[in-house]
Amino acid sequence: MPTYAYACTSCAHAFDAVQSFSDDALTVCPECAGALRKQYGSIGVTFNGSGFYRTDSRSGAGATSSTSASSKSESSTSAKPAAATTSSS
Repeated sequence: MPTYAYACTSCAHAFDAVQSFSDDALTVCPECAGALRKQYGSIGVTFNGSGFYRTDSRSGAGATSSTSASSKSESSTSAKPAAATTSSS
């Protein structure tokens, strides 16, 4: 069950409440009976490591990126042999 953070708009009392997804949000402060506001913080998921990319889970994405990389290397290598052929003649 998720934990939600609440803060009172009247007395600034802050607390956490464990609630189900289907439960209604709390609206009354337990300290002063003032109005509550749900607090939103950072997400609870962090990705640590060398890198996570949008295409990591796709099977065809690796072939596309390697094809574009090989076409770049072919274009650069095709220019070199032409220069080598010209200099050796």
